[in-house]
Amino acid sequence: ITFIVDKQSVFMEFVKGNLDFLSGIDASYKDELLTSSGALNPKYKTKFKLSTHPYLNTEYLGFLVDAGKSKPDNPLLKKEVRQAINYGFDRVKMIRFLRNNIGTPAYAGMVPQGLPSFDSSVVKGYSYQPRKALELLAKAGYPNGKGMPAITLAASASYLDLCQYIQHELSKIGIELKIEVNPPATQREMISQSKLPFFRGSWIADYPDAENYLSLFYSKNFCPNGPNYTHFSNAQFDRLYEQSQNQVNDTLRYEIYKKMDAILMEEAPVVVLYYDKVMRLIQNNIEGLGNNSMNLLTLKRVKKGNR
Repeated sequence: ITFIVDKQSVFMEFVKGNLDFLSGIDASYKDELLTSSGALNPKYKTKFKLSTHPYLNTEYLGFLVDAGKSKPDNPLLKKEVRQAINYGFDRVKMIRFLRNNIGTPAYAGMVPQGLPSFDSSVVKGYSYQPRKALELLAKAGYPNGKGMPAITLAASASYLDLCQYIQHELSKIGIELKIEVNPPATQREMISQSKLPFFRGSWIADYPDAENYLSLFYSKNFCPNGPNYTHFSNAQFDRLYEQSQNQVNDTLRYEIYKKMDAILMEEAPVVVLYYDKVMRLIQNNIEGLGNNSMNLLTLKRVKKGNR
């Protein structure tokens, strides 16, 4: 495998057959390689095969819910406003048209598909319900969005299309969303310093257990000393988190995880967008290259035939 820094060069080397497989696709090439439904473009089927698998990566929008770090009139401190934003856009349409169905719309919690504690029948996320969103805005004191100040969503340029889609959809229920584009390194630094009231984030698992995701909301993990970038604090959540740390029975621990995830969805410190997928394009003469939720490269059983 040849590693080439320039993304266009990597893509061209793969198309020419000089690379055996390609993991992930730069957004500029997704419409070339994939159909709108996420299948491999028929013109490439004689050269490549497409392998997809749930990826332990949750893409989300985060709210800084710490009143001490926000302006007093920040509407995002109201749970009803955060819930309204969650209900205010169609995740299914977003993934279909902007991601070519590479990813699963987030209809459950922060814990992604691919982990044994993922259970959408217990952890209820948010679907597209604009009428419900309007009811919540009215409850928060902003009927049809009237009187609600504009809110700013910070993101890097690579996620601008997703943010613009959400911006357009939220405008239909009276929420004025502005988008601030930051370089990725600047974005990460500002998130870690609690300087962004509303930000786009993602979490790729360090290890395959839901605790890795739920630790982002434990109150003793407030950034910059830990990964709790939203500064979410909930006494019941903390008790369950500490209880899970002492539970060695996997089945019982998973039940605790589900309760914690359900609390997160109710309190809405985040807007979970989608659960990612590993996508590998493999030359047809390569056999035995599997796929996994951690996107680890395993070559033990790989065989290469003649071109």
